Amino acid sequence: MTTTATTTAEQLSATTLLRFATAGSVDDGKSTLVGRLLHDSKSVLTDQLEAVEAASLSRGHEGPDLALLTDGLRAEREQGITIDVAYRYFATPRRRFILADTPGHVQYTRNMVTGASTAELAVVLVDARNGVVEQTRRHAAVAALLRVPHVVLAVNKMDLVDYAEPVYAAIAEEFTAYATSLGVPEVTTIPISALAGDNVVEPSARMDWYAGPTVLEHLETVPVSHDLTACAPRFPVQYVIRPQSAEHPDYRGYAGQIASGALRVGEEVVVLPSGRTTTVAAIDVLGEPTDIAWAPQSVTVRLTDDVDVSRGDLIAPVAEAPELTREVTATVCHVADTPLTQGRVLLKHTTRTVKAIVEAIPSRLTLDDLSQHPEPGRLEANDIGRVRLRTAEPLALDAYALSRRTGSFLLIDPADGTTLTAGMAGDAFADSTAAAEPAPEADDEGWDF
Repeated sequence: MTTTATTTAEQLSATTLLRFATAGSVDDGKSTLVGRLLHDSKSVLTDQLEAVEAASLSRGHEGPDLALLTDGLRAEREQGITIDVAYRYFATPRRRFILADTPGHVQYTRNMVTGASTAELAVVLVDARNGVVEQTRRHAAVAALLRVPHVVLAVNKMDLVDYAEPVYAAIAEEFTAYATSLGVPEVTTIPISALAGDNVVEPSARMDWYAGPTVLEHLETVPVSHDLTACAPRFPVQYVIRPQSAEHPDYRGYAGQIASGALRVGEEVVVLPSGRTTTVAAIDVLGEPTDIAWAPQSVTVRLTDDVDVSRGDLIAPVAEAPELTREVTATVCHVADTPLTQGRVLLKHTTRTVKAIVEAIPSRLTLDDLSQHPEPGRLEANDIGRVRLRTAEPLALDAYALSRRTGSFLLIDPADGTTLTAGMAGDAFADSTAAAEPAPEADDEGWDF
């Protein structure tokens, strides 16, 4: 597949956007794959390529080491700097891409969760010589937990196994069976050699037994299934606009980003958590009126009645309103260095922040074999587990399985504002093996809801 070196502004405006994440241990060639993808898709600037060629030559390589294009994280690791997700942006005439290059080591699980949380596709890399290993299963489990709709297994280093089809077929079958058992809805397997460029951007002449797409071709053609307009409409209010000027003496608008679905003028809506009902009188987008707006547009909504609406409230159609709850059971990934224990926290959901209590930590998930460690008492950094929370005020929280936007939340340290935990409300793929949850204990820290 051949791509052009230039992409016009008109072409970009007509293309869709795909967010995807890559995962793989350092020895599986992830940096080389990303570098090859950027290089062969003509997404590398000339001066960047010249710098890579010079660095490769100084290291004794005959040709450019494409892994150097994405060597930042490796350099950070060698220097002992905190490792974070690296985002890269590139485009082809068919689609725009935001790539989250996530660390794959077990001690950086929290970073993969961060990078893959907004991804519509995850590329999991394996070494053809080693096959599906513990790290591979861990990456598949995180992708399934985050409800990533498309997973690509890139079986790399096929050149080191003589491009043997049986080797690839065995790995593909094992991974597909495992990912499917976790509930991953779609798995695509592609044999590649990132070093030689086989099936990354251009089809491989050395694997004529493979008739599927290259990595880039699949990225360009996979259906983007993050259609937020198909979900129930949700509009978290971020800011109340009251100019009170001579030109707009009575203007009262509620600004924010539509999280999902579409809002229409004349639609009967409810304001949560108060439960007051009214009608959408007008919708303004960039100062211009419109009859309909949809996610993820930023808009200002005006209502027919003068109801009490403030930041943190949620506007939704009466017919599709979420249920309010103060009891939250969720799967969480702990991201802070300090452990999560029972006690008080702040819970941030969309634009709303409320006091909450961690009542119980029923289990911690072992990603190696998906077993549950019952009642661990605490979650350490990178741990994934189940928690039960009670909030001081009701929340309009959807199940994460229904909406990744309004089904997720953060737990925050009330003392210093540090983000503690990323949460996903409702059931997880491992619920069938979850331990029985103990009865809540009385709160002794003054936040008795």
